[in-house]
Amino acid sequence: MKLRTTELSIPAGPVWLDGLLTHAPNVRGLAVMLQPNAASLSESRESYVAGVLQSAGLATLAVNLLTRYEETRDPDARYNVPQMANRVLAVADWIAHQPPLVPLAVGLLANGTACGAAVRAGWKGPERFAALVCRGGRPDLAGATPLAALTVPIRVVVGADDPELPIVKQAFDYLRGPRDWQLVSGAGPLFAEPGTLDGYAQLAAEWLLDRLPAPRPREAPEPSAGIPASPDSA
Repeated sequence: MKLRTTELSIPAGPVWLDGLLTHAPNVRGLAVMLQPNAASLSESRESYVAGVLQSAGLATLAVNLLTRYEETRDPDARYNVPQMANRVLAVADWIAHQPPLVPLAVGLLANGTACGAAVRAGWKGPERFAALVCRGGRPDLAGATPLAALTVPIRVVVGADDPELPIVKQAFDYLRGPRDWQLVSGAGPLFAEPGTLDGYAQLAAEWLLDRLPAPRPREAPEPSAGIPASPDSA
């Protein structure tokens, strides 16, 4: 499977979010990887997870939910979960207008405070997402009502040595929809220990492949359809 990687700017209200799409015509689905910061998408540890997902047959779209300006100006911006959730929905809207991506079911992967944003987005737009994976993080920041009302199937992967494990477990216990709990032995909050990030990536790929339906047939051939790579061409 020959993959093509494209740097993107995705509109989300008054801002443009950095994105990195890796896609091929015969992928199984689309994994949207949400980062609660403005880190380099090609150099972050998430790029390793993306590689595992791509090897499993999935397209990946890594997205920064904050701009560089916001992260520099306000260190608490990553805790504005409602704003980030709205940006996740804006990314879903963008995907729905890209012909090569329209046939693909979408799964969300999140870490840190982006877990709360992913849960809120899944609660507000359940028809847009087929599955959700949280790597530890702060799903509790979504709020009790979105957690209890979430219908998107969610897998929560947590390090056994994560000091916030009780907080994550409490949030998991609020869930009433399809849910799955995975505890990774020897892993801390960042999954920086040898082998633990790969363990998470494999669990994420397994969940998405199990939950994402097959791509929908195209209504008509679109041989010249492309993905815009900048605000000028979006």
